[in-house]
Amino acid sequence: MKKSMQEKPDAAAIDPEVLLTLDALDLDPSRPLIISDADEVLLQFVAGLEHYLDGVGLWLDLQSFALSGNIKDKATGAPVPVEKTTELLANFFASHADKLEAVPHAADALKELSERAQVVILTNVPFAQRDARATSLAHQGMDYPVIANKGLKGGAVRHLAQRVSGPIFFLDDIPHNIKSVAEAHEPTRLLHFIADKRLAKLISPSKHSHFHSSHWPDAHAFMERELSNAGF
Repeated sequence: MKKSMQEKPDAAAIDPEVLLTLDALDLDPSRPLIISDADEVLLQFVAGLEHYLDGVGLWLDLQSFALSGNIKDKATGAPVPVEKTTELLANFFASHADKLEAVPHAADALKELSERAQVVILTNVPFAQRDARATSLAHQGMDYPVIANKGLKGGAVRHLAQRVSGPIFFLDDIPHNIKSVAEAHEPTRLLHFIADKRLAKLISPSKHSHFHSSHWPDAHAFMERELSNAGF
């Protein structure tokens, strides 16, 4: 889900701090690689955000696939100014990075897939909350390397893809991340996954994706088929 207004950076750029963590990953060059976003793919971001907003007198009016302009005051109905959305989200992540519940079936699907492929979680959580997010995911059955990314994800995915020879899969809810990976590393199989069905109704499937779903068993089956077709 689009969390704030963004400029149009280089789709293949990698933040220097992110690059260090990518290079520190221990990857098997002979195994396929699944690179998954967290919010609205593995974790129920919107449900958690709504709970947080309710506690501070706000609510999320899901009128479009964005947060800016859609967070409103419960008492007045007035939208939170766009310039304050970033601060609000920073406070949310600081207090709730370890509290979001897993998307149904995500842990079981990744557990089975991890027998055939290695898994990395690439999430745009603030760097300061990376450890809390990793711990939360691990406690919910998803104990995989977690990379706190900044900006578009195409560069990070391409960087990882260059280190393995097997098929690459990338899952994300945000179309511009899907597009950036399509442009940075064309062979990657792209899954546009939006767990919250209310959000999924607000946006068309990415034209760059190879698969679109809100249901992990379906995404699981797609990746299993792709792995079999590739001989893994």
